[in-house]
Amino acid sequence: MRDHPHGETSPHPDIWTGRARNRVQWLPALGGLACLALGIELAVSSGSASGTAPLVMSVVGCIAAGLLVLFGTLAFVHVAVRVDEDCLEVRCGHIGLPRRRIPLSTVVGADFAPQVNPRQWGGWGYRWRPEQGTAVIVRRGEGVVLRLGDGHTFTITVDNAEAAVRIIRGHLRRDTTGVVR
Repeated sequence: MRDHPHGETSPHPDIWTGRARNRVQWLPALGGLACLALGIELAVSSGSASGTAPLVMSVVGCIAAGLLVLFGTLAFVHVAVRVDEDCLEVRCGHIGLPRRRIPLSTVVGADFAPQVNPRQWGGWGYRWRPEQGTAVIVRRGEGVVLRLGDGHTFTITVDNAEAAVRIIRGHLRRDTTGVVR
């Protein structure tokens, strides 16, 4: 068994796992929860004195906005990354969605990014910028930048990104028979 610098243990030396967390995302999630609660409160306690249509629109609007904000932010409270000999897999949030699997056969290079800033990508979350590529950004800090064979890049913020880059590069040097390229 191999101990990783970030405290996780892997039974296989060529498998790497990492995480990143963003506790600030809980604040907008609480706002979404409050909006959801307001919609429920309106539905339960409101009389029909002001009319049914405005009440229904208010209730549906509050509940929809609350759910959208709640689930949209909770998806990016943390991210889990797993690298094995076949692929890099990214799972976001508590239910693992959105999820992305990138076969290492499509990766031509991996670089360590010492400082990824959410502002560069337009904020937290699953991002796409034509001039930069795709990214999963859950916090400011170190990350992995994959250079893909189609010319695109994929960036992910994750703790101990240097170790992930070393593992990925090690897998990229081997072909399918295990021979170092």
